[in-house]
Amino acid sequence: MFQEKLRQMAGESLTRRLRTLSSGTGATVQFGGRSIILLCSNDYLGLAIHPAVIQAAVRATEQYGTGAGASRLICGTLPPHEELESALARFKGTESVLLFGSGYLANLGIIPRLIGRKGLILADRLCHASLIDGCRLSGADFRVYRHRDSSHVEALLKRRSSNRPALIVTDGLFSMDGDLAPLPELASLAKRYDAMLYVDDAHGTGIIGPTGRGTLEHFGVEQEISFHMGTLGKALGSSGAYLAGPRDMVEYLLNTARPFLFTTASPPSTAAAAGAALAIIQQEPDRRARLWSNRQRLFEGLQRIGFRMTETISPILPILIGDAASAVAFAEHLLAQGVYAPAIRPPTVPDDTSRIRVTVTSEHTTDHIDAALRAFESAGQATGLL
Repeated sequence: MFQEKLRQMAGESLTRRLRTLSSGTGATVQFGGRSIILLCSNDYLGLAIHPAVIQAAVRATEQYGTGAGASRLICGTLPPHEELESALARFKGTESVLLFGSGYLANLGIIPRLIGRKGLILADRLCHASLIDGCRLSGADFRVYRHRDSSHVEALLKRRSSNRPALIVTDGLFSMDGDLAPLPELASLAKRYDAMLYVDDAHGTGIIGPTGRGTLEHFGVEQEISFHMGTLGKALGSSGAYLAGPRDMVEYLLNTARPFLFTTASPPSTAAAAGAALAIIQQEPDRRARLWSNRQRLFEGLQRIGFRMTETISPILPILIGDAASAVAFAEHLLAQGVYAPAIRPPTVPDDTSRIRVTVTSEHTTDHIDAALRAFESAGQATGLL
């Protein structure tokens, strides 16, 4: 049965395989005995390999061990978790924060606790899979609105009965298109129609906004949107996720969110690493400046070559290709040229929108970017995209 399914997937160029690197993530990595430029990592600020972040993880491991033992409600909580929650709350300007093992677990746990079977959920068409699964798990009626289309959201809200709970769900920064949700308009609609707004700011935290607090800061709506989710595995260079919001909400989720209740807490090392990364983000704003300078150089170069891009305004720079087979061929040509940026295909993106999702970091040099642009031009010519 599985062999037949795999054959069918292979015929549609939809199978994946793991590629083993012999070095940690960075601007370049070791693969197949050579150094290649990595242009697919979400480690936007290069903090996963920062010496201070590594040392924080080592110290926490030496003091508290490699694992947390059980759920924090069962086995007791550890100082690295509490310290990170307090630091994140200060950074985000919220009363409280609750940590989760991953962004996926956070969304599966939080959304069903915000709204139940009698409610209505409106989610952006391009929401992350974890958001979609959290919406479905809630049992609420689930409607999808056109990508970043506030007028469609309003039309759907107008049709709901006045006393029916409603939840609007969106990414802050969309991970496969690199564009931002219209948070001011969504916040205004939520207030006007007495709905809640849930923002997943996984990719915005650390890099978007004047101080890196994320898309809410970028749009100036931190006072209008009282809670949001974010992750520690992107710009913070670690793993895990958090919900930042009012203290009573955090206490409620601590008592009801199933992925928090029934999952072993993340290792103390990952919490300590994220805490160290958060301090660096606040102490070294030049990292964000380098990131955005690199983003602009790469973006302008890809446009100059002639690639078709999404409406990205972020360090996520998707090159639209179309069919999966062509995207795979493009990615393989890139790899042969010393650039690792794999093809993104359905179900990660909608049918016929396969792409190369390029991400740049603060740690890439101009030489890296210029070499990558030469590889992209070569791949585009070799595959007939240019």
